[in-house]
Amino acid sequence: MSPVRLRTVELARLFPNERDALVRRSPVPDEATNRDAAAIVEAVRHGGDAALVDANRAYGGGRTLGRLRVHPSELHAALEALDPRLVDALTDAAAHLRACHRPQRPEDETIRVVPGVTVERRWSPLRRVGVYVPGGRAAYPSSLLMAVIPARVAGVAQIAVVSPADDDGEIAPVLAAAAALMGIDEFYATGGAQAVAALAHGTETIPAVDKIVGPGNAWVTAAKLAVYGDAAIDLPAGPSEAVALADGTADARFVAADLLCQAEHGAESPAVLVTTDREFADAVLAELDTLLPTLDREPVLRAALADHGLVVIAPHLEDAIAFVNDYAPEHVGVDTDDAEKVAAAITNAGSVFVGPWSPHSAGDYATGGNHILPTGGLARTHGPLSVADFGSWRQVQTLDREGLSALRSTISLIAAAEGLTAHRLAVDVRFGEGR
Repeated sequence: MSPVRLRTVELARLFPNERDALVRRSPVPDEATNRDAAAIVEAVRHGGDAALVDANRAYGGGRTLGRLRVHPSELHAALEALDPRLVDALTDAAAHLRACHRPQRPEDETIRVVPGVTVERRWSPLRRVGVYVPGGRAAYPSSLLMAVIPARVAGVAQIAVVSPADDDGEIAPVLAAAAALMGIDEFYATGGAQAVAALAHGTETIPAVDKIVGPGNAWVTAAKLAVYGDAAIDLPAGPSEAVALADGTADARFVAADLLCQAEHGAESPAVLVTTDREFADAVLAELDTLLPTLDREPVLRAALADHGLVVIAPHLEDAIAFVNDYAPEHVGVDTDDAEKVAAAITNAGSVFVGPWSPHSAGDYATGGNHILPTGGLARTHGPLSVADFGSWRQVQTLDREGLSALRSTISLIAAAEGLTAHRLAVDVRFGEGR
């Protein structure tokens, strides 16, 4: 195999438009994928179960053999048959997720604006949520835990899980077991855009949900965007991505492993090294050459590195930090001198891993942090999936006569300025005027 050659750029030599081209990207799929996914969504919307089964057979999701729902007894049988050590690992991961997410549950608050005027913020959980879990040729029980546990902590009453089956119409045993461990009794063997459509619009078998969460490929993302408005979504998700911000004090092998960790998700996954030390960058590339042949997904990794790998040489650490914030990655590992101080300066990222003992995979599986994260630059405005994503706020406003009297002049003057005299009337009639 030829040695790894990542595209290398020097920040100091880039024109502004060249820098923008490096950091500006989007998780939104291309026009053709959006169009085709929308067509699948409409077919399922109008055709129900029959269209859903047809789409599973045509586009992937497994031959359902007329069955969409996986009975809870099948899920529990998978849990009983699973290696006890793996059950323990899933149980530990679930416990850590609960520990991290329980403090996130929002609390109601009451503000007394002036005497007689009270404004409350009240939070309540969603009634019904759909969780998309990638599947088919691979199994991701960790993604099921990452979505289901915050929903449970929030108090969501009904959770429906969808995941594509394999070519024989079967769900991976470890995924079925994880569902049983989480107490899921609604599990449907369907995937892709058609599964999102079924969750959003409902079919004869799958009742519609209020919100759809969970990672997926470009078709899933396009379908989420197509149903937005009929159902809420967490956010559009693009390929997994990793940035390593490191200097010569770091272990090049550790940094190389972190880049490979996320790149193995798919050939579209970016892997970006940002450093001030060109010699260190060369050392990381050498470690990539050493590590790649040892990994099961070497062809996928080589494709990701060839097409989406990048080395960014910054003149100063401050420039490196600024680039990372502009890039707004899903994952960023900080392995520099005084790593905690540098990490504190990273304000745009889905998840930040600090120091040499904080690999990305720890967050993917075991720390209790959520691995459903913003990609494609959305970390500029979004954060990890959280308990708050599974509920909604409402304002409750209570006034008595004294309070309304105190606000009367303010209301009347602003209403008059806007030419909305009925607004003023709604106040005046309560004081026996305006009739």
